[in-house]
Amino acid sequence: MPSKTAAGRFEKYAARARAGGADFARVIPARQVVIAEWVRLKCQYGCGGFNKRLCCPPHSPSPETTRRMLGEYRHALVYSYPGRESARHRAKMMRLLAGIERAAFLDGHYRAFAMGAGPCRLCRTCNVGGLCRFPYLARPAMEACGIDVYATARHAGIPLEVVTRADGPVRYVSLVLLD
Repeated sequence: MPSKTAAGRFEKYAARARAGGADFARVIPARQVVIAEWVRLKCQYGCGGFNKRLCCPPHSPSPETTRRMLGEYRHALVYSYPGRESARHRAKMMRLLAGIERAAFLDGHYRAFAMGAGPCRLCRTCNVGGLCRFPYLARPAMEACGIDVYATARHAGIPLEVVTRADGPVRYVSLVLLD
């Protein structure tokens, strides 16, 4: 558990996540964010977004890069929200994520960095051969960077389970790394 000082210092970002639609938000020590090589392989061999979006592999940071970067942080805000597949809802959650990162930056946490849930869907077709059309909103997917979302969510106390039915409840998890 982070110290009460750290939890209190970052609580306003957890509150902002909840106000924006998250049903759970907690600050955890950054060392509890789990990185595993197999996660990125699941993106490559289990997701239709591979090499089709700038926030997905091979364009996203590698697990090794993520591991090194994570060592530069002490805290991570982890939050979850119920999944809806509408483009409008996904764009709203991307704006929330980027907004929390920006708020932390403006509060003096200039190293704040956010990672989203699943492939970016801000554009119908991603401009993979060029620059991102929404660089202020788009963030790499946690899993694209090698983060084991299930293990990390469980460290934060989020009861995340594999969805086994097409009509099962979907839950997305995002995180913001904080100094």
